[in-house]
Amino acid sequence: MAVLAESGSNPDVELLYDINGLAKDAPHWFDRVMEFVGEYGLLLAMVLLVLWCWWSVRRRGGEDAASSVAALVWAPLAAGVAVLVNVPIRGFVERPRPFVQHQGLDVLVSGKTDFSFVSDHATITMALGVGLFVANRRFGIAGIGLALLEGFCRVYMGVHYPTDVVGGFALGTAVALLLSPLAMALLTPLLRAVERSPRAGWIVRGRSVSRAREGAVLPGARKPVESEERDLAA
Repeated sequence: MAVLAESGSNPDVELLYDINGLAKDAPHWFDRVMEFVGEYGLLLAMVLLVLWCWWSVRRRGGEDAASSVAALVWAPLAAGVAVLVNVPIRGFVERPRPFVQHQGLDVLVSGKTDFSFVSDHATITMALGVGLFVANRRFGIAGIGLALLEGFCRVYMGVHYPTDVVGGFALGTAVALLLSPLAMALLTPLLRAVERSPRAGWIVRGRSVSRAREGAVLPGARKPVESEERDLAA
């Protein structure tokens, strides 16, 4: 189980050389950009996307605000769970990094001494993207797009095989979707309680939305006493 692809005729290895070969033909500054984007930039972008989605949900409010925020809370939790699941997978497969077994790769990041299958970066970003999709489809599609770009970057940088990335996508998706019903069942009541809190309610619903909700009068409901007095005085 230590090696999933050794032969140069293997499509996994051929695709690795094809994608990583783009780094050899690219300008040095572009490789440095891809190095930062693939190692840190896209992870940061995913975090900002989750925060943006949260800000949008709480400003909009609505009856489903608590469940939407619960899904957003689940997204980073799903990424963390997926990485933990990956620990025994890596130890069982024990696949070396591609540059250990294949010569001529342009490796943009040094110091990678752990095993290659599956990619943590691909796992994290896809779990976040799918978790976002559960909360909001528009933001989720953007998140999944960023995850796909992350997978390309990892192969471009020469630190993962394409199948490492595909395995990460599958793992992140499986954890985010399969455990979502349980997570939502636990997190939604918690976020509904937070929503009712006078101090922490802003986490679920914007203050302006909360004030508008408190000031709303249901159809057929009696007016407050002060309003009745003003009507009589008029």
